[in-house]
Amino acid sequence: MDFYSIASGSSGNCIYIGSDKAAVLIDAGISCKRITDALRSIGRKPEDLSAILITHEHSDHISGLGVLSRKAHIPIYATAPTIRQIMRYSPLGKVDESLFRTIDADLPFTIGDLRIEAFHVSHDAADPVAYRVETGGRAAAVATDMGCYSRYTLSHLKDLDTVLVESNHDENMLQVGPYPYPLKQRILSEKGHLSNVSAGMLLAQILNDHMEKAYLGHLSKTNNYDELAYATVMAELALDQQCPYKEGDIPVEVASRSHPMELLHI
Repeated sequence: MDFYSIASGSSGNCIYIGSDKAAVLIDAGISCKRITDALRSIGRKPEDLSAILITHEHSDHISGLGVLSRKAHIPIYATAPTIRQIMRYSPLGKVDESLFRTIDADLPFTIGDLRIEAFHVSHDAADPVAYRVETGGRAAAVATDMGCYSRYTLSHLKDLDTVLVESNHDENMLQVGPYPYPLKQRILSEKGHLSNVSAGMLLAQILNDHMEKAYLGHLSKTNNYDELAYATVMAELALDQQCPYKEGDIPVEVASRSHPMELLHI
């Protein structure tokens, strides 16, 4: 399995997961050109994609979907409420309705040799989901845009070989930052975004001996920065007496919003 973070941040998200027989994008929230250039850098092209999996309808997850789907005619998988919202989002232009494939959370489906399961997350969108992808005994997940997590969330993030989890904001930076009060409250709510502290607490419960790398993603450009997110998450791991893993035991990297990360083969 290949895992490739093309972009992850509040300004755009796109993750590639592939095997020898199938390949998918999780979200297409950056330009078609950026996606195409990133794929070319690892010897792929948009026409090689089997599907685009959409987590929810916010623009930083779908802004490149219209052009990409028209150029490469790639099937688009999402829940029914999300599809309805995508179809109403005029900046995408016309999207061929025949490309849409309706999925349901907690009902696994297959694309080639990829076993995929969407699972619910708590966010202010029509029907937001995260994704777990498995093939050849390997498993990866992308879980962002959630204001809180639960045992249900953790059950879908167990026994992974790699994961990208949301580490959106530092609460102090957010509280004293330039955002208007209603937006601050939305981000801090249970339908908002995970803070660095919450990301560390979540990661402490899902790390395992065979996890090759964990990524911190969807960082806010205004209310966070890479070094702070990393340091806060490492501090939470150190504080958690139930977590046997500390800094250096398992590689943890902050996924870039502006450029692709190194291709991870697991």
